[in-house]
Amino acid sequence: MNRRQFMQSVVAGTVGLMSGEVLAGNTTGHGLPRAAGPTRTRVALVRTDNRATGIKRAIRLLGANPVAGKRVLLKPNFNTADLFPASTHNDTLVQLIAELRGMGAKAVTIGERSGPPDTADVLRDKGIIELCKRLDVGLINFEELTPESWTKVIPPASHWNDGFLMARPVLDAECVVVTCCLKTHGYGGVFTMSLKNSIGFVHKKNMRELHTSFLSQRKMIAEVNVSYRPALILLDGIEAFVDKGPMEGPKKRADVILAGTDRIAIDAVGLAVLKELGSNRAIMDTTIFAQEQIARAVELGLGVKGPGAIEIVSDDEAGRSYSEKLRQILAKG
Repeated sequence: MNRRQFMQSVVAGTVGLMSGEVLAGNTTGHGLPRAAGPTRTRVALVRTDNRATGIKRAIRLLGANPVAGKRVLLKPNFNTADLFPASTHNDTLVQLIAELRGMGAKAVTIGERSGPPDTADVLRDKGIIELCKRLDVGLINFEELTPESWTKVIPPASHWNDGFLMARPVLDAECVVVTCCLKTHGYGGVFTMSLKNSIGFVHKKNMRELHTSFLSQRKMIAEVNVSYRPALILLDGIEAFVDKGPMEGPKKRADVILAGTDRIAIDAVGLAVLKELGSNRAIMDTTIFAQEQIARAVELGLGVKGPGAIEIVSDDEAGRSYSEKLRQILAKG
């Protein structure tokens, strides 16, 4: 029985939903039990302006290999084709693919749904089609999937009116790896890192509801993440938007690469970086675990429950010194 069959059998046997729908109250999008947040997780931090060495060091600091022998679905941040940090830097993508292959990944496929622009236009403008051919990497444009290739997900105590449609290749993936940027979000999200990056797995027709749900938008972002569980997350924080975003805004250099497996922890450390840099009031005036994306993700059991459960590790004095600054910011909540 494959993952899709297991997911459908669990759903049909427990709640009697029609085929293709998932009630995610006590399950992940794979139909597997949704565990409570871990008691502790590691976030690797490398202080550098060199993506090639920084990505390699950050992944090795985690001390785990979740991709060996697996077919990897890789999700970048290609909401638009605007220059980094609005979108994933192509050098980050190339280096991450090389690392995944070096770790023994059987195959790598990039999957994305952009917006508001057409995904095909963004992939063309970013040079991703040629990059995939050159690197022998697969490419899925979720916007071109057939109707049968989407599965409705209904999160527990959902703030979505009738759930949302999740790209089935994500639900069927052996291994999902996510790479995101470090930036504020001026259209209601407050910030956009690993939790928000998951919106690119959701059907474009659900975006009107998300973007007009001014009071619930951040909770809805967190709820999308019940659908899947990433094996690895890489955040490129060489530069960051500290206001406005996600397509443009004032930038500051952070010179940091983060890696981890816990979306809440990655985003919490990313928020600590924004606070250390100096950001807008929505970031500076709210404690990290009071941010609605984070708070709702904690309620859903998607990761750690508080800052004390995050272990930041680094491999040199510059990284350790910066990590200590971030720990002090995190300790405030």
